[in-house]
Amino acid sequence: MQLKKKFWKLASLLPLSLLLFLGGCDKKIAVLNPQGPVAKTQYDLIIWSLILMSVIIVVVFVLFTVILIRYREKPENMDYEPPDIHGNTLLEVIWTIFPVIIVIALSIPTVKATYASEKPPEQTKNIKPVEIYVTSANWKWLFSYPEEGIETVNYLNVPAGVPIQFKLTSVGPMNAFWIPELGGMKYNMDGMVMDLYLQADKPGSYTGRSANFSGKGFTDMEFELEAKTKDDYNKWVKEVQQTAPKLSENKYKEIVEPGVVGRMSFSSNHLKYVDPKSLEYCDYNYYKNKK
Repeated sequence: MQLKKKFWKLASLLPLSLLLFLGGCDKKIAVLNPQGPVAKTQYDLIIWSLILMSVIIVVVFVLFTVILIRYREKPENMDYEPPDIHGNTLLEVIWTIFPVIIVIALSIPTVKATYASEKPPEQTKNIKPVEIYVTSANWKWLFSYPEEGIETVNYLNVPAGVPIQFKLTSVGPMNAFWIPELGGMKYNMDGMVMDLYLQADKPGSYTGRSANFSGKGFTDMEFELEAKTKDDYNKWVKEVQQTAPKLSENKYKEIVEPGVVGRMSFSSNHLKYVDPKSLEYCDYNYYKNKK
């Protein structure tokens, strides 16, 4: 009896401790604070998975409790010997079908969301995406705007309400590009280009980071994405084009050397120093257009 009392006392303190733990979080969890259509789709998938898993957990614990109470050893059944039963076809069918149903219920929305993320968001599919090459290096991020002819380091600006087509690559070790409030991560790999579509619904500042350990400077691989109105974005592009220095090949090689650097802006980009033939495009649309 004493052991039971201690157990229930500890169990009653668990919700309180969880409440106090969550009370220490003064900021929203980024992945649960979607600020764009891609992030919203992935957020809905997370919530659906949590609800489904919660239902399963509740059902399992209810069944466990019922069986534990109903079939426990009691004074009146101390001498009871259960009959020798070799399987139950109905039960075996049930516990085989239910896991299949659960997998299907998780797989269908997951596959749909995965394929949807490989193209511009449905809401803005008629708007031309802004193309930005994202190059990870030890331990910084380079953002090249081929159409605007500019480049930034460790920060980037984008127009709100417009899809962004990120082309991810790397100089050196593999990394992972992630802006939690705008969508899931994707890998940056040396010699390869991976497409990632994201979009910010409204102006604001969003923190991006590396999601793949890459050495001692890994924790410094954070950057800021600022979504601006269309007018403010165009004004910023013109300002960089007119006031920032050109990015020379020597300066580019200096930047990608292992080390931590601050924010930089250039009125040209390093793409002209990279041989496109050396890059393998992991993008279905690229090959389709080539044909």
